[in-house]
Amino acid sequence: MRIATWNVNSVKQRVPRLLPWLDERKPDVVCLQETKLTDEAFTDLLSDELSARGYEVAAHGEAAWNGVAILSKVGLDDVVKGIPNGPGFPHQEARAVTATTGGIRTTCVYVPNGRQPDSEHYEYKLKWLEALKEMVASGPDAAIVLGDVNIAPTDEDVFDPEAYVGSTHVTPAERNALTALQDAKALRDVVRERWPEERVFTYWDYRAGMFHKDLGMRIDLILASEPVAERRKAAWVDRLARKGSGPSDHAPVILDLDEAPDGDIGPMVPPPSAKPAKRGSHKLPQAP
Repeated sequence: MRIATWNVNSVKQRVPRLLPWLDERKPDVVCLQETKLTDEAFTDLLSDELSARGYEVAAHGEAAWNGVAILSKVGLDDVVKGIPNGPGFPHQEARAVTATTGGIRTTCVYVPNGRQPDSEHYEYKLKWLEALKEMVASGPDAAIVLGDVNIAPTDEDVFDPEAYVGSTHVTPAERNALTALQDAKALRDVVRERWPEERVFTYWDYRAGMFHKDLGMRIDLILASEPVAERRKAAWVDRLARKGSGPSDHAPVILDLDEAPDGDIGPMVPPPSAKPAKRGSHKLPQAP
């Protein structure tokens, strides 16, 4: 079974990239984030195309912002939209959807960004992660949490830790919240576990040529419980989907269970050509 996650940054804009990618990679389960469509608009846009490819759909969206969806060829049962009793800003946003796919309790997440450390949105992010942890912990043993978590787990998951000083995504509180989520269900970071020493990014800012310079972050994760993680045959980032015209600023992350159709290939497909950045040599595009 092939499971993938992809922040498409507007599914309407990404249709010309999404449908050919589905045909090429043939994932059995796909979790999408930042769909930016209501459920009705998502259905109107994609239901025929996805149905023709054998996918059932569980979408949880809102107009213009946020939005998540699970596409599945291997069943889609017991769908839960949102996080029960989860926090809002001020109301609950469309940031999580859960369903059982192929016998695995699958939770697709788009974690709040946090904006600025110690801001109201940052506190909301931490509360949201705590609510997610409680929901996942109470679920079945075969579980997977995947999506855009808006946290780089370690300094090795950003191109230059010095560039991120004073920013969200890398603060101790966020990383501690991510660790607590993993500990609550013994969730394993399957990409990092498979490639412990490799440079692996999943997001590159559109500005300042960040992708071509390979100045990115690894913030799109697949976290799998033991019964799922032990089935891993390959875990990789489809960097090709970030290239070319009209891409998302994120690349898909793929987990192959039981067998690897493309083989146990490297952490990035294709690998970046740029050399690793020297620490302290770059700034974020939005930095003064």
